Amino acid sequence: MHFSRLLGTVAGAATLATTTFIAPALAQDGAKVFFLLPNSTTIRFERRDAPLFVAAMADRMPGADVVVQNGEGDPDRQQRLVEDALAQDADLIVYTSSDANLAAGSLKAAEDAGVPMLLYEHDAVGGKAEAHVLFNALAVGLAQGKRAAELIEAMDKDVVKIARVKGNQGEYGTIQYEIGQNEYLQPMMDAGRVEVVCEDFTPNWDPVKAQAFAENCLTRTGGDVDMFLGMNDGTTGGSVAAIISQGYGKGEIIVTGGQDATIEAVQFVVQGWQDNTVFKDLRVMAEAAADLAVNILNGEELSSDWINGEVNNQFMDVPAAFLPVNNVTIENVADVVDAGLYTWEQICKGAEDAQICKDNM
Repeated sequence: MHFSRLLGTVAGAATLATTTFIAPALAQDGAKVFFLLPNSTTIRFERRDAPLFVAAMADRMPGADVVVQNGEGDPDRQQRLVEDALAQDADLIVYTSSDANLAAGSLKAAEDAGVPMLLYEHDAVGGKAEAHVLFNALAVGLAQGKRAAELIEAMDKDVVKIARVKGNQGEYGTIQYEIGQNEYLQPMMDAGRVEVVCEDFTPNWDPVKAQAFAENCLTRTGGDVDMFLGMNDGTTGGSVAAIISQGYGKGEIIVTGGQDATIEAVQFVVQGWQDNTVFKDLRVMAEAAADLAVNILNGEELSSDWINGEVNNQFMDVPAAFLPVNNVTIENVADVVDAGLYTWEQICKGAEDAQICKDNM
């Protein structure tokens, strides 16, 4: 499928501030769908989510016009994008909030205009939405916590000192990841086996801010940190960058708690800088979002093939499609290759001498 990029780029970045993808065979009277992304700091959204969703819509509704725009981590900007979409007679807004706690104005504007909202991945608090497509956030947190607990138990130390690099404060995902992680970590903290020496949230999931936090933690503790526990590949990547910048070697400080299976994170896993990443098959997410988008546009009931729960957004119980996740470590990193996400050549770049790469290249 060929996409045409019609609007400008962000200077100095490999992402687009505003990008329009138009499906082939566009009907003049086709449905107009706006896909609003949250930021450019979480690189999956522009790199993979947007083109996958556009392709899935083109397959299901070839006449639809899908417009992709980015809130760039600014809730005010994103609300302006919502208002602009409404002014352009949007039929549906697929919405990944820049800040879940500041999304009510956007939700209210859409409701007042009679335009349905389909929430994508991030929650949006305080307003009406038709449905929510997301990976099971609690399952992600549980996978991260279980893996961290396994690594802690394997350490020959009475007390393991960890730094927790959390996600964007107040988001449904951040809350659920912490609940899941704590299922495994809280008993270890209560028993004195684990001591949290540093912890903080990461505004907009910004890897640069995560790196600054990790560097400050290493400085304040004199490097007395055994593990950095993040919540996505941006926060773990920031921790890896901090460890490298301060001269620590691979494995001296464990970095775990990854999520999204970005190519950089998978390469870190193969190279030995990062322990894990939770793989979320974005092709499945695109299919779910496109199927539900078509249901909404056609005035149909939401597909029971996808809807399997609900998310309370402090305004209503939003019908939800919870999607499965897979924790990936060096032991099963082949899963991302088998899924067609990357090739061995891509993930082994810079680690060609690693045994797993020698075995598979």
